[in-house]
Amino acid sequence: MIPEIPHVPCNPTFVGQAEVIPHVVYSENGCELTLIRPWAVGDEALLPTLAPMPLLVFVQGSAWTTPNRGFEIPMLSHIAEAGWTVATVSHRDITKGAPFPAFLLDVKCAIRFLRAHAAEYAIDPERVTIWGTSSGGNTALLVGLTGDDPELKTAEYAGESDAVKAVVSTFGPTNLNALFVYLDNPQVRQMLMAAFGPDDSRWQDEMRRWSPVCRVEKGKAYPPFLLQHGTADPVVPVAQMDEMYTVLKEAGMHVEAQYVDGAQHEGAFWTPATRQTAWDFIQKNT
Repeated sequence: MIPEIPHVPCNPTFVGQAEVIPHVVYSENGCELTLIRPWAVGDEALLPTLAPMPLLVFVQGSAWTTPNRGFEIPMLSHIAEAGWTVATVSHRDITKGAPFPAFLLDVKCAIRFLRAHAAEYAIDPERVTIWGTSSGGNTALLVGLTGDDPELKTAEYAGESDAVKAVVSTFGPTNLNALFVYLDNPQVRQMLMAAFGPDDSRWQDEMRRWSPVCRVEKGKAYPPFLLQHGTADPVVPVAQMDEMYTVLKEAGMHVEAQYVDGAQHEGAFWTPATRQTAWDFIQKNT
């Protein structure tokens, strides 16, 4: 070896590295998730020595259609590099014959699947958190508010829990009745018909049923919540976050919130500060 060339140590535990495992089928209905995990998990010699890692389940917004699981891979990979297993989860699509609450049943099934495969993926089944954006934020809130609800548990992996330790909702809809007020709008009608069926006399009740603000019960134990929202969001108005925050606060729940000044839906919403707020909350509460 040449004396003037410097030496640095190697990285035998692969700290700060991650791998992406796409197309993990978690349900008999064909739904998939993408797994991002620290590289050390893939080393068979190291696996027996590793402590189980906390799990973050992420649900990308899609207006309850088919989430683009690749959209936040760059951000989520940093969480995996920090020693977490991350799963970005797809679900059935309301425009393809899967009305509410298929999306919620699927994401809960994904959580149970991951717990059932905890040893394989070096997951700590006691440390599971969910984060969602837009419609995925609605999903995350409903998951947090309905942990292990028998009415929302399918037969797959029924022996596992779908409860979570903490919830992050980023510009998520919380009151569908207030969000979809223009029922004569053709686009709104098309969405609600896909979500709830053609009988529009049922729509108001169904929207209440899947509005997180209507699910909060005083005296019931819930995980802590973080809500984030842009103040100029034209798709999901910031009043949706305000109402959810107030309802949780009045029920005595642990809730934190963050406004992003001037931010609309996605795009300029994302800053190092918004990502760090979510990451700090997740680490603190999982």
